[in-house]
Amino acid sequence: MSKAFLAAVLQDSMNCTGVVAQRAVNDMIDAIIEELREEGGFTLPSFGTFTVCETKARQAINPRTGEAVDVSAGRTVRFKASPGLKQAV
Repeated sequence: MSKAFLAAVLQDSMNCTGVVAQRAVNDMIDAIIEELREEGGFTLPSFGTFTVCETKARQAINPRTGEAVDVSAGRTVRFKASPGLKQAV
């Protein structure tokens, strides 16, 4: 799925121009990112929940060279599907 696909779906369902649909998709994605930054989570009912999780510093292996690489601590986004989404798929 891509932004273009989401914009096309919005354009068809709202009967609007492609520019308006693309702007709506961009605004929606920006709002989700802002909510994740501020609140640390975001829920789409009947779809699932996105949460921001802290990752620990660790050592990993470079698969090409086999040497150890230090990976610093950071943040990542996790997704948990709702029961309705799991059942539909």
